[in-house]
Amino acid sequence: MAANLSAVMSYTAAQGREQILQVLAGAAEEIASALASLSEAHERLDDHSAERLEGDLFRSVQLAYGRAQRTYSDFADRSGLETRVIQPRPAGAPSGAIKSFIDSAIAAVEMANSQLAELQDSMLPVEVGDAQLRAGIADIRGLIDGLRGRAREFVRTLGR
Repeated sequence: MAANLSAVMSYTAAQGREQILQVLAGAAEEIASALASLSEAHERLDDHSAERLEGDLFRSVQLAYGRAQRTYSDFADRSGLETRVIQPRPAGAPSGAIKSFIDSAIAAVEMANSQLAELQDSMLPVEVGDAQLRAGIADIRGLIDGLRGRAREFVRTLGR
């Protein structure tokens, strides 16, 4: 009986690790999409505004993307799971207006944050006993926290 229980528990842990990996990949893809949208906005801005966009939004999203990729690949390595290439989700065609690209980026970041918050709330990272994973998720969320307000302020002061 104990051998059967052990097999069930390891299968459940394996399923949990796989689920975590899927959520991490999805969040990283959302952040990659945000980065692509911010890049599009950056290309349409004058030099001064582009520098502001980089400092106010782009840098945080870029750091979050790097941390998401690292958290994903490191967790997969520690768990013995195969990874896949992180690809941004196909972006809709924003109107070409800078605000549309920024709105699209913020929506993607908020989706990623929501996915990661749900993962944290599920307690799966605690159940698999991976402190590095929990720290990585917290770091990602910390990097993207407050972006909506900063984006709003950037758009409000655009051209000033």
